[in-house]
Amino acid sequence: MPGTIMITGATGFIGSHVARHAARLPTDRELRLMVHRKALVPPASPHVETVPGDLADPRSLRGVCAGVDVLVHCASQIGGPAESCQAVNAHGTEALIAEARRSGVRRIVYVSTAAVYGRGPFRGERAEDLPLAPASATSRSRAAAEQAVLAADGIVLRPHMVYGAGDRWVAPGLRGLMTALGSTVDGWRCHLSLIDVDDLAQAVLATALAPREDLTASVYHANHPRPVLVADLLRALGEVYGLPWPTVDRDYATARAHLRAQGRTSHDLDMVTVDHWFDSDPLWTALRRAPGPGFANRFPPHTTWYRDASQAA
Repeated sequence: MPGTIMITGATGFIGSHVARHAARLPTDRELRLMVHRKALVPPASPHVETVPGDLADPRSLRGVCAGVDVLVHCASQIGGPAESCQAVNAHGTEALIAEARRSGVRRIVYVSTAAVYGRGPFRGERAEDLPLAPASATSRSRAAAEQAVLAADGIVLRPHMVYGAGDRWVAPGLRGLMTALGSTVDGWRCHLSLIDVDDLAQAVLATALAPREDLTASVYHANHPRPVLVADLLRALGEVYGLPWPTVDRDYATARAHLRAQGRTSHDLDMVTVDHWFDSDPLWTALRRAPGPGFANRFPPHTTWYRDASQAA
C-alpha cells in the first residue's frame, strides 16, 4: 500500500519505535509524524515530515490527515486526571478519526491496551470472546477511543505488557512492587502476555500495510503468543536492578495488607498475581509473520537501557 503513513505519538514509547521502523520503509511511502512537542521531533529527511497536533485540542488537528493514506494512532494519555484521559484518549481520538474520515484515509490502526478488559483471570481467550470491563480512567477512555476507531472500520491492536528501551511503566512499576514487598507472593505462579517493543512496532506497521483480505478481524491481541511466568519476569528484573531474590513468600491477602500499610495500592500486585495472558496467534497468522523468539531472548539486550534509566531517575 504505497502512499503517506501518518503516525501519532511519534515521540512516545511505542510510537517512536514505530516511527523508526517506518523510516526504513521503501521511499515510495512518505512518512508524516504528528507530534505534540516540536522540540522532540527526530531529524527530518526528504521522506519524513512532522506536523504539530495536540489531541487535547481538537482545533489543532484540523487538516493533519490531508493526503494521508494510512493512520497509525499510537498516542495516548496514561495516568493523570480522569479529565485529561478523557480529553486526550476519547475526545481527541474521536476528533482525529473525524479528520481521517474527512480526508479519505484508507486504513486506521490504533494501538490500544488489553487493560480494557479489567482484571483477570484471562487464560488464552481471543479478543472476540472478552467483554470490555475497563477499571481505570485510562482504560475507560482508551476503550472509548477504540469505539471511534472501529466505527470508522479501523483495526485495534491490544498489547498487554510492552517492554524494551523507553519503558517507563512496566519494569519501573514492578521494581517498585518488588522493593515494597520484599517477598514473593504465592510463588509468583501466574502467567502474563508480554511483547518486545520492537516486535510490537513491526507488527503495527505490518498491520498498517497488510492486504485487507488478510485482516479477517477488527481487533487483535498483540503479544508474543507464549506467556511468561511471573517468577521468570521478576527474576530478570531483579537481576537488572540488583534486587536479591526474596527468601520469604506471602499469600495475596498478606501482601496486599503489607502494601496498604505503606500507603500503596494493590494495582501492580493484582497484575502479577492473576493470570493475564491472551491468544495472540490470530495476529501473527494474519500478518504471515513469526512472532520472534520471546522474552528470554528479547529482554537481555534491553538490560543496559533499564539500568541506565534507573540510575538517571
